[in-house]
Amino acid sequence: MVRRYDPERRGRIIDAAIRVVGEKGIAGLSHRSVAAEADVPLGSTTYHFATLDELLVAALRQINGEPQTALEGWVRVLEGREEPLADRLTGLLARFAAGDRSRIRLEYELYLAALRREALRPVAAQWLDGLVEAVRVHVGGDPAVARALVALIDGLLIQLLLTERSFDAAEVRGMLARVIG
Repeated sequence: MVRRYDPERRGRIIDAAIRVVGEKGIAGLSHRSVAAEADVPLGSTTYHFATLDELLVAALRQINGEPQTALEGWVRVLEGREEPLADRLTGLLARFAAGDRSRIRLEYELYLAALRREALRPVAAQWLDGLVEAVRVHVGGDPAVARALVALIDGLLIQLLLTERSFDAAEVRGMLARVIG
């Protein structure tokens, strides 16, 4: 049996898992569905990721590192502007709401999968704690206010996904400003 050297295979499997979850949800994820999407043998998915949880952890880590999700992007938006924090956050959320909501749905599906899949919890918690720290700097160092802002942001985005409501910037800015004080 001749083995082809394929250093990109692991990455293609992760990308395929992200596409499968994006299209079918976590329930549609299996080694078989990912192998078909990645166009690799089934054994390749189980070789690189013995369990679906391992694959989901890799997918969540990759999503967390992509430009539209990465903490560095949040930090850039929060820093270097003279406008009030509530305005900066409202602008960021408006961009999320105006974009392809399937991306936000995918992120939250992976993030909320940590509720049932213990292996995902440290990755989800690391991103959440990082976001709280990024916000904390802009609220006078108050961790409670930072955590409340992050919880509000999560709640607003989840409500947008569930209700398909349009984004009301004035309403969102008002809520954020109340939490910021």
